[in-house]
Amino acid sequence: MKLQKIVSRLQELHPKEIDLSLDRIQSLCKKLGNPQDKIKAISIVGTNGKYSTIQAMFSILKEANFNCNIYTSPHIKSINERFVFNNEELNDKDLANLLEEVENANKGESITFFEILTAAYFLKASQYPDNINLIESGLFFRFDATNILKNNLASVVTSIGLDHLDWLPENEQTVEKIIFEKTSSLLNSNIIVAKQSTNKIKENIKKNNFK
Repeated sequence: MKLQKIVSRLQELHPKEIDLSLDRIQSLCKKLGNPQDKIKAISIVGTNGKYSTIQAMFSILKEANFNCNIYTSPHIKSINERFVFNNEELNDKDLANLLEEVENANKGESITFFEILTAAYFLKASQYPDNINLIESGLFFRFDATNILKNNLASVVTSIGLDHLDWLPENEQTVEKIIFEKTSSLLNSNIIVAKQSTNKIKENIKKNNFK
């Protein structure tokens, strides 16, 4: 299938699955006309509950007659699950065409699979400027490919805990460092913090964002 062949090619563009940086995604999006600057988004960051929070928000917004686009990762059955536009998953043909367009714009430059998928999402989302985009952040938000929006409607911080410690130096494997990586670069918009497991975590989030 065309989609599977394109996905296989895109997975070979970078030797690492994750390489924390914003340079590659910014460069590719510039070639695409900076589509991320043309959308209305709500960013969902945190450790636990991001997907369920997105689904709850999606249900509420649909009931209120809003059309939504949704970007989540990883997928369970098919990559199409990551790409929801106008309340529906993108079909194989349209997704293959979208990824091929972004692949051509990238011109073989080194870029991670997640980064090129994110650029593709932004490009397609820009075709629906009135829709609300619900965007799940990846590993850590500070250098996550989804964190190149100039502005957004809100940032939602779900429960934060100890996760992905192997991506931190041994002397920085603390919840305080995770909070910093996930929340220190939230955009200056409405910040909604879900119930946290301890007051200490809540106070650290406030310290990063409400100075």
